[in-house]
Amino acid sequence: MTTLATSIQAQEFKFDEMTYSPEQTTFKLFAPNDAKCTVRVGKKRVKMTKMGDCLWTATVKGDLKGQPYVFNTGHGDTPGVFAKAVGINGKEAYILDMRDTDPEDWANDRRPITKTPADLMVYELHHRDFSIARQDAKYPGKFLALTESWAISHLRHLGVNAVHILPSYDYGSVDETRLNMPQYNWGYDPVNYNVPEGSYSTDPSQPDVRIREFKQMVQALHKAGIRVILDVVYNHTFDIDHSNFQRTYPDYYYRKNADGSYSNGSGCGNETASDKPMMRRFMIESVKYWVNEYHIDGFRFDLMGCHDIETMNAIRRELDAINPSIFIYGEGWSAGDCALPAKQLGLKANIPQMPGIAAFSDEIRDALRGPFSDDTKPGWLAGAPDCEESLKFGIVGGIAHPQVDMSKVNYSKQPWALEPTQMMSYVSCHDDMCLVDRLKASVPGITEEELIRLDLLAQTAVFTSQGVPFMLSGEELLRNKKGVHNSYNSPDSINLIDWNNTKRYPQVLQYYQQLIRMRYLHPAFRLGNADLVRKHLEFLDAPKGVVAFRLKNYAGRDGWRNIIVVLNATREEQSIQIPQATYTAVCARGVISLFSRGLFTFTGSNTVVAPQSAQIIHD
Repeated sequence: MTTLATSIQAQEFKFDEMTYSPEQTTFKLFAPNDAKCTVRVGKKRVKMTKMGDCLWTATVKGDLKGQPYVFNTGHGDTPGVFAKAVGINGKEAYILDMRDTDPEDWANDRRPITKTPADLMVYELHHRDFSIARQDAKYPGKFLALTESWAISHLRHLGVNAVHILPSYDYGSVDETRLNMPQYNWGYDPVNYNVPEGSYSTDPSQPDVRIREFKQMVQALHKAGIRVILDVVYNHTFDIDHSNFQRTYPDYYYRKNADGSYSNGSGCGNETASDKPMMRRFMIESVKYWVNEYHIDGFRFDLMGCHDIETMNAIRRELDAINPSIFIYGEGWSAGDCALPAKQLGLKANIPQMPGIAAFSDEIRDALRGPFSDDTKPGWLAGAPDCEESLKFGIVGGIAHPQVDMSKVNYSKQPWALEPTQMMSYVSCHDDMCLVDRLKASVPGITEEELIRLDLLAQTAVFTSQGVPFMLSGEELLRNKKGVHNSYNSPDSINLIDWNNTKRYPQVLQYYQQLIRMRYLHPAFRLGNADLVRKHLEFLDAPKGVVAFRLKNYAGRDGWRNIIVVLNATREEQSIQIPQATYTAVCARGVISLFSRGLFTFTGSNTVVAPQSAQIIHD
């Protein structure tokens, strides 16, 4: 393997590469030295010539633009591992001039500026969920839905500035020849990692359409000041035998156990080998390609705990060289045991070894709503005891803080974030029950009024924490998925966002809008630096079921001198001792008002907080 690694560095391999000109097209392929490699262009099959260690090439004369091609190394036809354009269902690659796929004025597209990841407010969506039930959508379920005025207007009025789109590369579980039939999947089953998914385009049979429409989506969101984060799933493939990796270079891209069986850290039957030189290189070149060709602003790594630390840090360095503001975060866990030792993997506990990379905090998530392993088991919102310290750990952004007793935190006994921007703060995502369903499952006999109170309280904890806030699309409309825990292949009737809830629950949407706006306007909630958090954020004494903290002394040069946040999950009013001052309340009883007079003012050293609600006051 050492010889191969040296050879790779020397020859600057690009896996499979197609270089087009009107006069000729050159193909290169990374494949075993003993393979018999061919490339079929249209109906013509051409033998490839070995020109170096594991490097094969062929040149075909003539203008081949628009022609399909596939490689074959003796294990079946494949578009290769790095196809950039494919036809229907991704079985054939296509020869394109990528500049022909650029929408008008694409060269002037610019990513929205964020000074620090602390400024991000991330909104996770699935293309189909977001738009399939929207009556005025011209392109329901498609990339282009996110270019429409209703979609842009909703996102802008909500106030989020980054959209995390679920897997949008070409994946295997939706048949693009049968889009008139009901089909649904989240897309965590990769086939072609570097081409947009055809079912989200208006015509998957035309290779250029999906590419152009994806770029139009990015362009429209950028014009609206919204960054685009791509969910990437490099940890496994749809299967092994039919994967482009296996058909190109058998067993190279996968990890195996000592007994020769395939490692299964992904829980999906296989696990890619990020520690091998060419898999590492593949991941690096892939994210760079999405940044350079599609202007992507960040990446969410699925099961980041399957990838080795060295690879993740190499990706961070390469993206820093392009633009340091490109944000990287991931799941700091795997779905099973990996063939590499835990100390080498991108697990949450190893985040200190990955500066500039963030991970989801299941501490704050499960403290709020209850554990992933049991939908009916309550969390702090439902009155479970001894959740306060875990919630406090999430509020400080997963860093060391003198007032957080790590011995009482649910999953981590050591702080794992060096900076608060390394922690994703959330209570709900596409995985597991959404927040509304979880509250219904864990609070027996919950009323609609109580549901709304607890929903708003949960998101107040998320958006006033010092981590990077993250929310699932539709939560602002009291989205539910009819109690389904894992809706990855459930029908639209389960997964869709019901836009009629805009009229049913206007107070919920308004609260979310004002909560997000408050975070945007007040830097005290997004200090972005561990030392500043320790200096300015202090917890106040509070009874069980209540967490209270103060952001003091113009934290982050905020216009409010001292801000007090009280989160009360109990079903009773709670009285909290606070420093003597004259205060303005901007959040109370499920209402937020950011006008100068707020909701009300009072003078004293005590405040009374309504049941199951947040109160935010300042002097």
